[in-house]
Amino acid sequence: MQIRVSGLPSGVKMDSRGLISGKAPMRKGEYRVKLEAANRHGKDAGEWVLKVGDDLCLTPPMGWSSWYSYSEAVGQDQVLKTARLFVERGLVNHGWTYINIDDCWQGKRGGKNFSIQPNKRFPDMKSMCRAIHAMGLKAGIYSTPWMGTYAGFIGGSAPDKKADYAGLSIPEKDRLQEYQIFGRYPGVHRQHADRTGPVWLFDRDARQWAEWGFDYVKVDWKPNDVPTTKRIRKALDESGRDIVLSLSNAAPYEHVEELSGLANLWRTTGDIEDHWGSVSGIGFSQERWQKYMRPGHWNDPDILQVGKLGKPNRPNTAFVQTRLSPDEQYTHVTLWCLLSAPLIISCDLENIDSFTMGLLTNDEVIAVDQDPAAHPARRAWNQGNFQVWTKELADGSTAAGFFNTGGSKEVLKVNLKDIGLSGPHQVRDLWKRADQGTAEGDIAVELNSHGAAMFRFTKKE
Repeated sequence: MQIRVSGLPSGVKMDSRGLISGKAPMRKGEYRVKLEAANRHGKDAGEWVLKVGDDLCLTPPMGWSSWYSYSEAVGQDQVLKTARLFVERGLVNHGWTYINIDDCWQGKRGGKNFSIQPNKRFPDMKSMCRAIHAMGLKAGIYSTPWMGTYAGFIGGSAPDKKADYAGLSIPEKDRLQEYQIFGRYPGVHRQHADRTGPVWLFDRDARQWAEWGFDYVKVDWKPNDVPTTKRIRKALDESGRDIVLSLSNAAPYEHVEELSGLANLWRTTGDIEDHWGSVSGIGFSQERWQKYMRPGHWNDPDILQVGKLGKPNRPNTAFVQTRLSPDEQYTHVTLWCLLSAPLIISCDLENIDSFTMGLLTNDEVIAVDQDPAAHPARRAWNQGNFQVWTKELADGSTAAGFFNTGGSKEVLKVNLKDIGLSGPHQVRDLWKRADQGTAEGDIAVELNSHGAAMFRFTKKE
């Protein structure tokens, strides 16, 4: 393939595969980049906008997390295998970008600046990040400001300057892993390591992540307080690299206005589970959070429970199908996309089935999540077991999700005026990728139990 590009700022280049690298100038602004590509099948051209400024991830991040997958057994080989599968399965072509290591990567402190070094399952973090970047992907990591993580490994603070946890850690003979010094969850609570220690070392860790080449960090503790988040933000800003900050978990709603100015995404909930009660309870309670999201700053209702999953807090080597039914998975993805939620999967990609691939590669559905205007979704209509959520899109059209929260197949009937749409509209079924003609007045949608449909309504002149 031949690729020609023009309009990139100085210091930034694109290689023959279309991968961008380099460092943009400090001057903020928008660069309109023209791209031309040609091969034996033909040629095409397009334009896209490169924005240089203070905000990262101007659309919700999309990627993979190790937590509901390998969990306590996560290692470099599995992370790199997942990155390769992103390319081989074609997910990278649909916007899936981040390969995120969750808890359980930590060893002990050391290195040049007494930062957390990885355990033996991660022999070379720097080469791992370099390999992920070479595939056109980005790398993420995990930490906490507490002395211990939820899974029992060391965190971003310590009881003393030597980071001697002898008074807090469990005996070596009782450890499931050498560096799981506080024990499997809830050991961090039993050992009283669930607090920020008197010696702050998170800034050292941030410089180490930057040197390795990480692009994203999930920082996990509760409650997410503003003073600690400011310290974390400062450490990342001074690390020497742009690093996305993801706060976890269950951010206090009363502090979300301040937290949203410091973080790129923040969890609106505790850990999600792969059953209808968890997914529906979280998803349909997100409306009040919507006013705080904007480009570069996103509400996070947690990881998508689709495909084959492992068990959190276990050293998984095998996976089982999610307990969500196919219709519940449609509802899950539909609602998350309307909410402009981060789309993070944690499923087995090696043995992924065609149904799950269909959920993850529908560009018209993904486009609703990634819409650059980032208008908030709203619950436009609610009657009995039925709900309709709408979201204005950047091109002036409206995305609408029709939901049946009841236990049997039913027909949802609603007048378009009742969901804020007056006059005739061209209708497109986004899951079926098919035009449905023109609608005005009443509309009827047949929905399975716990099922959903999503349409784009474009007003006809």
